[in-house]
Order: sequence, then C-alpha cells, then structure tokens
Amino acid sequence: MNASIGSGASVDREIVEFARHLADCAGDMIRRAVQDEGREIRPLDKDDGSPVTSLDREVEVRLRESIRKRYPEHGIIGEEFGADRPGAEHVWVLDPIDGTKAFMAQVPVYGTLISLARDRHPVLGVVDHPLLCERWTGIAGEGTWCNDKRIRLGETPRRLEETTVAISSPDSCIGEDACALQRLVEASKWRVYGGNCYGIARVSSGHVNIALESRAGIYDYCALLPVVTNAGGVMSGWKGETLTIDIVPGGRILASNNHDLHRQAMACLSGEGEFSR
Repeated sequence: MNASIGSGASVDREIVEFARHLADCAGDMIRRAVQDEGREIRPLDKDDGSPVTSLDREVEVRLRESIRKRYPEHGIIGEEFGADRPGAEHVWVLDPIDGTKAFMAQVPVYGTLISLARDRHPVLGVVDHPLLCERWTGIAGEGTWCNDKRIRLGETPRRLEETTVAISSPDSCIGEDACALQRLVEASKWRVYGGNCYGIARVSSGHVNIALESRAGIYDYCALLPVVTNAGGVMSGWKGETLTIDIVPGGRILASNNHDLHRQAMACLSGEGEFSR
C-alpha cells in the first residue's frame, strides 16, 4: 500500500504496518491497565495544568523505544517527553493517550495518536480507540480506512445551519476564541462536546460535519490530519493555515467535511460578513 509524500516519495507498506503495530502495542497496554482492578491510576498535574498519568508516560516510553530500534534515523516528538531530533526528514509525532480526562473518568472516547511527518508535513496518521475497537488510518495520496474498511466522504451538508459541530470542551476557548466559538455554535444546527480526538476522526466519516479545537498541540492534530484529508475532508488552522509539525497560532485547528463548509466556518470564527453578529 503506497501513498504519495511530498515530491514523489511514498509511505511504503512496511512503515504503515509498523505504525499499526505501535497502535497495537499502545492499545494492549491501555486495555490491560483498564482491566487491572488492582491498579490505581492517579493523575498528576503538568506545568500547563493538564493532567497526566503514569500510563501516559509508560505508553510513550514503549512507543519511543520501538521507533528508535526500528528507525534510529527518525525524529520523535511526544506529548510527555518532548522532541528528539525534530529536524530529521522523518519525524514521528505521538500522543499516548489523547483525552486523559476522559480516560480517568473511563469515558472511552480517548485514543492513541500516531503520526509520521516527512519534511515537517504529516503524511501518515493512525488514530486508535482501544476500548471502542475503532481505528482510523490515513495515508497521504492513498486514502483513509476505519478498521479494514476504506471510507470516503460522500454527500455532506454545504451550509452551516445544517451542521453538527464537535469540540472537546468550550473551556479550551478563552477571550476572543470563546466569542468565535459562540458564533459557530449559534450558526450550526447541533453541537456535541467531550469527544476529544474521536470527534475530529468522525469528520472523516461524515457523522460530524465540523470539528475544532483551541490550544491544541501538534501531537493533538498531526495524526488526524491525514485521516480527515485523505477521506476527502479539509483540515487547517482557523485562518486556513497549513498544519505541519510547527504549531499553528493559538493551537487553533478546524476540520470540515468539504471546502464550502470550511470556508463558512472560517468566516464565522473570524466574525466576517453575515457571521459577525
């Protein structure tokens, strides 16, 4: 299974299967921890106030060790242990448990995010939800799969007033971002909250029409970008910025089913024209 990366390069099957292997390893560790009634998982506060558990760190350590052993020339950027050779041509971007709050509450929308970037652009993404047994794989130029089924966006809404919008939590939006979110909320038909990476992944299937986040790190969106775009969707910063392994301003990310919705959502978030009210 080959896919285009940049100018004529490709993601070969070996790398795709290795990424899936990493997701298998992470999923096994997470399921065992959840099923172990004798294991107490206590959250700790990171410097930015967000929670982390010992399991987040254990999973990331395991993934990093596997990557270093298999591809020692590749770089790694992880949420818990930072960057190692981030200037390399190929860089893996890892979020061992996206949705740690959901994990602690045992709401199974948390997942593991694994991405490979080439020349700073994400070209392979695996989004794995171990308790739901759902996995999305997006490969640049090739397509997106949910488990073993290829998915492709078909007929989807073209107007904001017909859409379902997803965001993990309105708490992530403060100041002008909160005002922007409120405009989008008022312009849409339905809203769903608390989905974390699951909500954005669902954009690729059309069950969610627009998903957005504020203050997202690169490990929060790099795996989702190939999943959404290779299913026929659109994903960028709130002002249309290209998403790479260089953080988008404010961590503001936006995913939509199609270009029409994306343009309307960006206009709404910026307060332009009919969406300025």
